[in-house]
Amino acid sequence: MNDQIIVTDNLTKKFKKNISVDGINMSIERGQIYGFLGPNGAGKTTTIRMLLGLIKPTKGNIKIFNQNLNKNRIQILQRIGSLVESPTYYGNLTGRENLEAVRRLRNIPEKRVHEVLEIVRLTKVANRLTKEYSLGMKQRLGIASALLSEPDLLILDEPTNGLDPSGIQEIRELIKQLPESGMSVLVSSHLLSEIDQMATEVGIINNGKMIFQDSIDRLRHKRKPILKVGVSDGRESHSILKGKGISSQWKNDYLWLEETKPEFVSEINATLVQSGISVYRLEEVTKSLEDIFLELTGTEGSL
Repeated sequence: MNDQIIVTDNLTKKFKKNISVDGINMSIERGQIYGFLGPNGAGKTTTIRMLLGLIKPTKGNIKIFNQNLNKNRIQILQRIGSLVESPTYYGNLTGRENLEAVRRLRNIPEKRVHEVLEIVRLTKVANRLTKEYSLGMKQRLGIASALLSEPDLLILDEPTNGLDPSGIQEIRELIKQLPESGMSVLVSSHLLSEIDQMATEVGIINNGKMIFQDSIDRLRHKRKPILKVGVSDGRESHSILKGKGISSQWKNDYLWLEETKPEFVSEINATLVQSGISVYRLEEVTKSLEDIFLELTGTEGSL
């Protein structure tokens, strides 16, 4: 059995002269929580809309459950639950009544309403009007609606957007438990810290291009520590080390080297001092995942 739930081949979307999604090759396997990560405007929502058949690609192919989306759209979408951007609901109906309306439209067994309320932990407030719900409760109700049909694939677009820390944690813990029932989850976000805490795989998109796709552990591996060296003359120091066959980089008024073993650090210090360079700082620096994300996407500051 093919375990790939989603496979895209050169998926591209142009809006007039603007390329929103540029040749994406995405691969998601059964049972994964796939974090689709990128700055706002990177092309995440456009990609998700193409995966759900809401907009047509300019070129490229989409296979979901090993079937061509263009040819088998209805059969595929019957096995997918989704929450794109903000959930829709009737404010003057209770949470239970909102789910009941969706259940009847989709001809789903009555018992499923109770089950999804339990899953998203809304049972105690199920009979309250939805307009009285907090933003986090509304998001959970949206996810409950997406879960009604017991989908094999759940697609969530920025499900924690606008939530307070407590609401974010609730949604995160909910998502983490879903693969226990065999479900696959694609969740998009511009917050690396959120994807880091729930995803097993990650795809990073920037300016419409996929720039990284691998396990979250491989992304964390990029946090390998580096050596930061403060010296009196950076360019001269760089030249001295290069002459000794030692690779370094002069950036932001410091020398940066990829090796941090104690004997190597001692060698660097001795070499520079003996060459007349004053060394005033030797520091092992471990990059944060946020630093790595900013390097990959070529952005700085707040996302």
